[in-house]
Amino acid sequence: MAKITLVDDDENIVASVSLALESHGHAVTACYDGAAGLASLESDPPDLAILDVKMPRMDGMEVLRRLRQSSEVPVIILTSKDEEIDEILGFNLGADDYIHKPFSQRLLLERVKAVLRRGRPEEAIEIDGQTAAAGAAGKAIKRGRLTLDSARHDCLWDGKPVRLTVTEFLLLQSLAQRPGFVKSRDNLMDAAYDDQVYVDDRTIDSHIKRMRKKFRQVDQEFDAIETLYGVGYRYRET
Repeated sequence: MAKITLVDDDENIVASVSLALESHGHAVTACYDGAAGLASLESDPPDLAILDVKMPRMDGMEVLRRLRQSSEVPVIILTSKDEEIDEILGFNLGADDYIHKPFSQRLLLERVKAVLRRGRPEEAIEIDGQTAAAGAAGKAIKRGRLTLDSARHDCLWDGKPVRLTVTEFLLLQSLAQRPGFVKSRDNLMDAAYDDQVYVDDRTIDSHIKRMRKKFRQVDQEFDAIETLYGVGYRYRET
C-alpha cells in the first residue's frame, strides 16, 4: 500500500481516481486546489503525488516548482491532451511522468504502479493482490567523485549530497554503470521507464538538463555527463 496525494479541482475526477486507487490498496489524500495540495504535501509527505495542471489558487506547475525546493517525492502530472507545453515544463520542473486527460483508470493504475516500482527498487510492492518483486537492492556505485547508493536513493558528489528525483537517479545510474560508453536516448528510456510508458527524446533531454543543474549547484565545474549530439549521452569518470 502506498500513500498517494491527489490534487485536482475536478470533484468527479478526484472521486473516481480515489476510488480506483483505494480499490487497489492505496491510501489517498485528496485536495481540491494547489495551495491546499502543497500544504498537504509538505506537512504529510506521501509516496507519490498526482497533480493536475490547471487549478485555482495555485496551478500544478507552481506546486511542483515549490515542492522540488525541498522534496523529491515522485510526481505524476495530469495535463490536457492539447497542451504539450505542459509536458515539457513539467519535466523541466522535475515531474516523473504525465498522463493526458481524458485517461482510463487502467492507464492511471499502470502509471502509478510503474512510478512506485521505480521509486522502490529494493522493495516488493503488492498490487492487484500479487506481490511484484521489483529487484534486490543493488550495491553502491563509486565512479570517481560520484557515489550512488540505490538502496538509500543517495547521490553524493565529492561527499556532498545531490537530491535527485527517481527518474533522474535511474538515468544517472544507467550512465554511471559503464563510464565512457554511449547510451542512446532509447537506452536511457528503457533504464528509467517501464515498457508501457512512452516518452520522447525531449523528455530525456529535460531530465539530463535538470540533473546537470543540480550537480552544478554543488560543483560549478561539473561536466561528467557528456552530450554526443545525434547519438546520446555518456558518463565521463573524473
